[in-house]
Amino acid sequence: MIRNVVGSVLALAGATAAVWSPFRAWYDGRHGSDYAIGDLFTGITGEDAGVLRSILLPFAFAALVALLGVVLRSRLLVAAAGVVVLGFTVLWMVRVGQAEGSLVVSGDGRGLGDGVANAFGGGVLLLLGALVMSGRRAASHRLPPGPPPTRPTLDGPPPAAPYDAETRSMPYAAPGRFDVPAEPPGDGHDRDGRPGV
Repeated sequence: MIRNVVGSVLALAGATAAVWSPFRAWYDGRHGSDYAIGDLFTGITGEDAGVLRSILLPFAFAALVALLGVVLRSRLLVAAAGVVVLGFTVLWMVRVGQAEGSLVVSGDGRGLGDGVANAFGGGVLLLLGALVMSGRRAASHRLPPGPPPTRPTLDGPPPAAPYDAETRSMPYAAPGRFDVPAEPPGDGHDRDGRPGV
């Protein structure tokens, strides 16, 4: 239970960071929401994209998947959301590196900005949340204990069945099955009149 709570908090924090990251500076002060989603596959251009056509779209989708994973306590969905966030961030870095020739980090606002750090951090938090979560427990399919057996077993009759002294048999046994008729006492001769051995 505690693991699910901690994993859910990490996953939700990661999803929030991922969705917030396109509204921060990604490179040379340019916000992530200015990069069109199509540019990640064809090459970075200088055109500004609308918010709905920007890289915010895959991050919003990943956040919805993560939220669904938290509700369903599904580690797989939360991990998939983390992979989507990290995958699109790495793809963006590859395309910007191709367009710029190299990626730089500097303290004067040039180069990689904190939006990329938020995206990376969000993806890592989503993966950590998936690792921490214990997920759903499989329902047990064992049958509930039933009544005691109603027929004798190899160990004898059920404990509640008493011995019947009159018939010298156990309950549920075939009548006379174990009764062997005793021969009447004789005078030591067999049926043909010969003396017994």
